[in-house]
Amino acid sequence: MRRVMFLAALAAALPTIAIAASSSAVPVQGMPQLAFGHPEQGRLLVGQMVWLLLIFAALYFLMANVALPRVGAVIEGRHARIAADLEAAQAAKAEADAAMAAHRAATEAARAEARAAVTNAVQAAQAESDAKAAALAARLNKQIAEAEAQIDAARAAAMGAIRGVATDTAEALVTRLVGRADRPVVEAAVGRILATSGRA
Repeated sequence: MRRVMFLAALAAALPTIAIAASSSAVPVQGMPQLAFGHPEQGRLLVGQMVWLLLIFAALYFLMANVALPRVGAVIEGRHARIAADLEAAQAAKAEADAAMAAHRAATEAARAEARAAVTNAVQAAQAESDAKAAALAARLNKQIAEAEAQIDAARAAAMGAIRGVATDTAEALVTRLVGRADRPVVEAAVGRILATSGRA
């Protein structure tokens, strides 16, 4: 391609080199590039224009049929690679989004399972605590009932002892005051007094 361009530039420059080599006796009025009516330079300018058109057509043919299709193929290949990369990136993003959604779902399921396990453990501990508290309360109630029974028995025994002591004391006092005492009468009197005071 560079060789073709070099040859085209050389072919275009040949008429100019020929004009520069020939000495023109007639001066050129105005722009030398457009002096078509000059007796010597006009013929060379026509040749230059012909060569210019030929070279332009050759370059246009080369660009249209050789260079530009290759450039177009490169651009199309680049577009295809970019599109493939974009599709791969979108697929990777979709896969990452799916993985993130699955991770979130798994995390939420694990949290729900952990909450359920904690709730079950708390309920089991509460039930065990309630059972222990009920057993302790039953044992304490039983001990209280036994203690109350012992207290009642002790009170009954004490009251019996008080009745006996009170009867003996009253009998001794009556005997000392009167000289003799009737035991059943004294016991009945002591019983009435204890009943009146709420100790019978």
